[in-house]
Amino acid sequence: MSEILSLERINIGSQFRAYGLRGAYKSTNPFIGVDHAWMSGPTFPPHPHQGFSAVSYLFLDSETGVNNRDSIGTQNLIKPGGLHWTTAGKGIVHEEVPAETGKTVHSLQIFINLPSHLRETAPGFLILEAEDVPTLYREGVKVRVPLGHFEEVQSPLTPPTEVTMLDISLEPNAEIVLTLPPEHSGFFLAVYGDVCVDDQTFKLDDLQVPIFEEKEVAQYISLKALERGAKLVFFSAKPLSN
Repeated sequence: MSEILSLERINIGSQFRAYGLRGAYKSTNPFIGVDHAWMSGPTFPPHPHQGFSAVSYLFLDSETGVNNRDSIGTQNLIKPGGLHWTTAGKGIVHEEVPAETGKTVHSLQIFINLPSHLRETAPGFLILEAEDVPTLYREGVKVRVPLGHFEEVQSPLTPPTEVTMLDISLEPNAEIVLTLPPEHSGFFLAVYGDVCVDDQTFKLDDLQVPIFEEKEVAQYISLKALERGAKLVFFSAKPLSN
C-alpha cells in the first residue's frame, strides 16, 4: 500500500455522528470525501450541491430507510441496502431524512468528482434498490457490488463517473483477494471488526484508511478477517485527469 490516512470524527448533536475522510483528494481521486455515518433524525436542512455527485448507500443493518427529496422533483425512499446517486451537475438542492425518527440509519455519504465536461450538466439521479444489488458469495465471504464490478459480478448502474464500491463481509478468519486494475487507485474503510490488508492489521477504532496509488500493472490486495470477523468497504477508480 502507498500510504495510510486518518478519518476524522464528525458529531452534530445527538442525531448524527460520523467518521469522515476529507481533504485527501490527491490520494483518493475521483472520491472527494466519504462519511461513514449514523443518523437518527433530521440533521441537515435542504442544501445545494454543484459540480460533483453525492451518493448515499445504506447498509443492510440500518433500522430504517431515508426519505430523499430534491429540487428536480425526486421523492423516493432509500431502503436499507439500497443506493441513491445524485448527479449535481450545474446545481441541485436536496434533503435526506430518516423515514422513522428515532431509528438509526447506518450509511455512507460519498462525494465523487465529475469529469470536467459534465460538471455543468443537468442534474439527475440513479437508483439501485436493495434487492437489485448483485452479490457474490465465497466460503466465509459476501461481496455486495452496488457500483462497478467484482470478478464476474457487475452493478447494473452506469454512473457519470466510473467507480467501483464493494461492501465486503468476512466471517472469522475468512480470506479474499481483490484485483486493482492497472492505472486505478483504491482505498478501504473498516466498518466493524479487524482485518489484515496485505498482512497489516486495521481496526475500526484506529480510524485508519489504507490507500493504494495507481500503478502501470495490476495490484493484488489480500484481505483476511481476524477472530471477530470483519466488514469493510473498498473504493476504486481510475483517477480523473482534470
